[in-house]
Amino acid sequence: KLPPSRGPRDEDILGEFGDQVSQCVLIPSSGGVFEVHVEETLVFSKKALERHAEPGEVQKLVANVL
Repeated sequence: KLPPSRGPRDEDILGEFGDQVSQCVLIPSSGGVFEVHVEETLVFSKKALERHAEPGEVQKLVANVL
């Protein structure tokens, strides 16, 4: 049995982009739904895509915006 997937952790984002990102806020919700925004730009939405992010996917999307 595979372990449950998880979204990116704030440590993942800050670890990679700490010199470019001053804050990472995780807002709890239900059903494992999450969205990632950089400033006003939505870069990933589990709800809209109806899937988990692939490993490293969110970090790549954040890098594209930064």
